[in-house]
Amino acid sequence: MKVATSALLIGAASAAVAPQQQVLKMPEQLKNIDMESWMKPLHTLEESLKSLSGEARRVWDEVAMMFPESFEQASFFSAPKKHTRKADHEWDHIVSGAEVQSVWVENASGEKERDIDGKLENYNLRVKAVDPGVLGVDKVKQYSGYLDDDEADKHLFYWFFESRNDPKNDPVVLWLNGGPGCSSLMGLFMELGPSSVLKSGKVKYNDFSWNANASVIFLDQPVNVGYSYSGSSVSNTVAAGKDVYALLTLFFKQFPEYSEQSFHISGESYAGHYIPVFASEILSHKKRNINLKSVLIGNGLTDGLTQYEYYKPMACGDGGWPAVLGDSECQAMENAYPRCANLIENCYNSESVWSCVPASIYCNNAMIGPYQRTGRNVYDVRRDCGQNSLCYDEIDWISSYLNKPEVMKAVGAEVDSYDSCNFDINRNFLLQGDWMKPFHRVVPGLLEQIPVLIYAGDADYICNWLGNKAWAEALEWPGQKDYNKAELKDLKLGGKGDKIGQVKSSGNFTFMRLHAGGHMVPYDQPAASADMLNRWLAGEWWV
Repeated sequence: MKVATSALLIGAASAAVAPQQQVLKMPEQLKNIDMESWMKPLHTLEESLKSLSGEARRVWDEVAMMFPESFEQASFFSAPKKHTRKADHEWDHIVSGAEVQSVWVENASGEKERDIDGKLENYNLRVKAVDPGVLGVDKVKQYSGYLDDDEADKHLFYWFFESRNDPKNDPVVLWLNGGPGCSSLMGLFMELGPSSVLKSGKVKYNDFSWNANASVIFLDQPVNVGYSYSGSSVSNTVAAGKDVYALLTLFFKQFPEYSEQSFHISGESYAGHYIPVFASEILSHKKRNINLKSVLIGNGLTDGLTQYEYYKPMACGDGGWPAVLGDSECQAMENAYPRCANLIENCYNSESVWSCVPASIYCNNAMIGPYQRTGRNVYDVRRDCGQNSLCYDEIDWISSYLNKPEVMKAVGAEVDSYDSCNFDINRNFLLQGDWMKPFHRVVPGLLEQIPVLIYAGDADYICNWLGNKAWAEALEWPGQKDYNKAELKDLKLGGKGDKIGQVKSSGNFTFMRLHAGGHMVPYDQPAASADMLNRWLAGEWWV
């Protein structure tokens, strides 16, 4: 007999205060650490349960009965990564957030104000110059290190590569992989970085690297992703945005030579959540040293209500590629979507964990589950999965490379081991209700100030181009009518070469469909990806 989920959660919350009533056992690796920060989700859960409505409780129980395995695997704990912190003298620079915060200047009115906005006093940035000759990833100037919030015990790893072309004038780009919980070093070594990792463990130079004409920062976030670590946790997008603002502020303070150039945030997948929030956080600070000029979201999850409707057509042959599912599965998805949409609408209306979690679990099982059960690659409808659980064997090669002692030493990594994706973080974001929250509502505010590019490889299933095109057209903003009237034109390599996709642009909003690209466009179509980036950074589609 299945226990109703609401009752199970009450038992889990009780475990925080009465160990003898435990339903979820504490992992062994958590027993010898300070548990206060790790118990916060359970304390929050207890408080939330007091106001849990009958309707919300009914939805949780109903969805739990439909998909019991998803709920049985739920846990509110994720173990901190083992690490050894290096002494301060082993770093080339340490930038104090408190010192940056303490600088006051006189404005035009003669009033005193902080030189830089934001709550930076708990943050420090550690910087190491990476010797290009040691690893051979690229010949350009490189820096790596950690953003530390010692009060919350959070340590975010980054790796910066200067532009191969004209670093004094070329733009600066921040790259974010998704997940949530996947390392951006996957993007570095599998998609758009200076080199890729081969099965042999050697690196291969990438002619189409995004740092050909831009300096690029790869950031492992949130904490406990990749080389990042923490004794605390981050399980929602808004909290992660505060850390990213601090990192960029302190980085540009240490390296003002990069702060005058235009700055752009780019990423893929769950970065469709991250990027609107991170950009909004930056723009909310009037006194800043971050020259944000645009954002680029690739195959992102941004508006679930609109996007989930397009899983069925993408799986059933209406996305430009042969159908993966048969008629009966397609009909089942068609039948399931109205319930999925209703659950997402409830999440959008309340933005409550009690509405958003059931929406995520029901919709993912009903709209993605049938495709997953075929064994096909959810990131590319043309392929089966490889041996890796995430379908690409290259992910294992990258993990092996980044676990080499000489690589970890060269970049100053402090964790005992590197994993490409942390599935605990993925689950924790879902259980905080973050997955289905309506982050597309942030985009109109961005469009008032900066250009936004939504691009999508058209062979991806998990965040497919049909759904991305649809939410871009459904977005309510002052330029919506003009945007929807805009023609979808051919996109050609270099503007006049082979056709590589389609583009639609009006005002500050642009959508691109990249042909024959999967979830990771730079991996499948490196030349088209680099061309898209260079033309976007040059302002070809901006107002």
